[in-house]
Amino acid sequence: MLNISMVDRQTIKSILVIQTKYIGDIILTSVLVRNLRLAYPNAAIAMLCAPGLRDFVTSQNIADVAIGFDGRSAGRSLLQRMKEYSSLVADLRRRKFDLTIDVTDSKTSRILHRSIGAPLRVGYTPPEKPLKFWEGQPANIFAKPFGHGGAHYLYRYLSPLEALGIELREVTPRLEPTPVGRSASTQVLAQSKLAVKAFVAVHAGARFEGRCWQPERFAAIIDEVYAATGLRSLLVGGPNEGSTAQTILDMAASPLASVVGKISLETLTALLADAFIFLGNESGPMHLAASVGTPVVGLYGLTPPDIWGPLGVLHRTVEPPLPCQCIAPDLCKPGNPGGVYCVHRLPFAKVAQATRDLMDAVRQQANETANQTDSLR
Repeated sequence: MLNISMVDRQTIKSILVIQTKYIGDIILTSVLVRNLRLAYPNAAIAMLCAPGLRDFVTSQNIADVAIGFDGRSAGRSLLQRMKEYSSLVADLRRRKFDLTIDVTDSKTSRILHRSIGAPLRVGYTPPEKPLKFWEGQPANIFAKPFGHGGAHYLYRYLSPLEALGIELREVTPRLEPTPVGRSASTQVLAQSKLAVKAFVAVHAGARFEGRCWQPERFAAIIDEVYAATGLRSLLVGGPNEGSTAQTILDMAASPLASVVGKISLETLTALLADAFIFLGNESGPMHLAASVGTPVVGLYGLTPPDIWGPLGVLHRTVEPPLPCQCIAPDLCKPGNPGGVYCVHRLPFAKVAQATRDLMDAVRQQANETANQTDSLR
């Protein structure tokens, strides 16, 4: 193991963070990068990420450079994948990184980590999943599974700082809409006849079906919010969530708009910042809403909110009652957060109450802020 105290920080000029997971993981990893910038002010920071997230990573200044890598095999032959991998490794080696940090912590990312050959290599010990007897950990600086004593998954992504002897100075994901995103959001709201901070952003999808609350229940919540407050809702989501959005549009009685599958992540970031609150499943858009300061109602199944909950904003999280009375024994895969349907057991009344509570808390906070401002005049 390398003695990191012997390393002169001024010699670190280029850093690569390997994070090829999903948008929520990228958002949490952005806090790691902010701390790295403070510790290594002269270093350029690159991120290896999923190809579809490259523009997001650079437009949000999460990293100076984003390099795309798709580890999936779909639609490509073994020969094609080998050529892509060889080309990627050659490119990464040419960049001569001084420090590489593997937070993806997968078999593929460890192979890449070894192939890049940076002099300083940070990885986890033990890894998230036990290594097979033929696998190796290419790191020479070892991070704990969760550093700084935190249980939230954010602290897994911050753990490399502790291994590098870096003081933790930033602890909350914080993103800002870009000027381009703000302009696009303004156009979307005008077309949808919505006003800033006067609508609910609703995300009824998720990467895994088992994380999705039933669309008919989302439609009922949307109608209840409109009846009680007059606030309309805006459906957000990716291109694969169109059928869910259409079901909600068909079932909701209140006026409702949708941009599902129609906007970029840059525009979505600004739209979520403009929302009064966010209501949705535990997913990337939920973490994105929290990162831009929008209060969140998060719906959870097997995934625990204390590990994957929203950070840094007013929020309410709703979990199914326990002990579990399985509603899908033929579908559920116990222990796999993406393969169970516990979220379907969330009572409508509990979600409705959480939504009302959060809206009341947001209004109370706004009134307190206004009163404090008046007292200073």
